[in-house]
Amino acid sequence: MKRLSIIIPTLDEAPRIVATLESLGELRRRGHELIVADGGSIHATAALARGLADQVLSSPAGRAEQMNAGARAAAGDVLLFLHADSRLPDGPDRLVLQGLAAHGRAWGRFDVQIAGSHPLLRLVESMMNLRSRLTHICTGDQGIFVRREVFEAVGGYPRQELMEDIAISARLRRISAPLCLRERCLTSARRWESAGVLRTIVLMWWLRLQYAFGAAPARLARAYGRRGQ
Repeated sequence: MKRLSIIIPTLDEAPRIVATLESLGELRRRGHELIVADGGSIHATAALARGLADQVLSSPAGRAEQMNAGARAAAGDVLLFLHADSRLPDGPDRLVLQGLAAHGRAWGRFDVQIAGSHPLLRLVESMMNLRSRLTHICTGDQGIFVRREVFEAVGGYPRQELMEDIAISARLRRISAPLCLRERCLTSARRWESAGVLRTIVLMWWLRLQYAFGAAPARLARAYGRRGQ
């Protein structure tokens, strides 16, 4: 049987890591693998994850670094990268494994749904899903998955502080178009709501534009306010 390795990068996710891992417990009981790659949390994230995951790793902070560390430790045939504040749809193993096989794709993602009631969030998620179908560039919020041998062939996630999902998508789309599943990965609206939805929309588009014109990911990460995550 083909096996998933679900890799979750964490940094100070103690308030939500238990619920996230418990939501994946059925996958683990079906023989799939859960890996938490912690980037040096100052809270109890790693301790809370032990017993609910197959492996809890320590890694230098940085989402790309942590996901690459998780991939190196993984035993599965397909790697699925999931944010600590996200939830997969029902039956993700069937959707991913059967979908990749049926369509002959090397990688893919789910549609995204952003938790929260602000009407602009519906527009944001719709635009994210449409954009990735048109450009074959996907985001981490969509739960990117990739065949293990393909991930290794492209060199994994580029070691950069931001836009690592865009960078690996650019590598992967040279191999195949992504499998764009319509089932939805539910992701938290915490950043949108804490900074303001409209302000966050403007910031994200500005960062993407700057990145497209060659701005250094480290500088963009400072503007975004990411500390490792």
